[in-house]
Amino acid sequence: MDFIRGRVVRSCAGHDKGSFLVVLRTEENRAVVCDGRRRSLEHPKRKNLRHLSMTSTVLPENLMQTSCGIRRALAPFGRTGPLSR
Repeated sequence: MDFIRGRVVRSCAGHDKGSFLVVLRTEENRAVVCDGRRRSLEHPKRKNLRHLSMTSTVLPENLMQTSCGIRRALAPFGRTGPLSR
């Protein structure tokens, strides 16, 4: 497995620890990720690859067009971590 566009990952470190995110692109040893809620497509987060744990799920491109689509696609994974309510 590799960090490719659309891969669902789980944050293992930082303020968003435990939350699920989707990879938008990679830059050297970092991934640009978003969750559609706190981190929207307009304001993605750059995270070190060591701080991410991959899942086997890859989202189709049509779900990654809007922040709302990403939120809906990540909903089955649940919202664990500091952002849970």
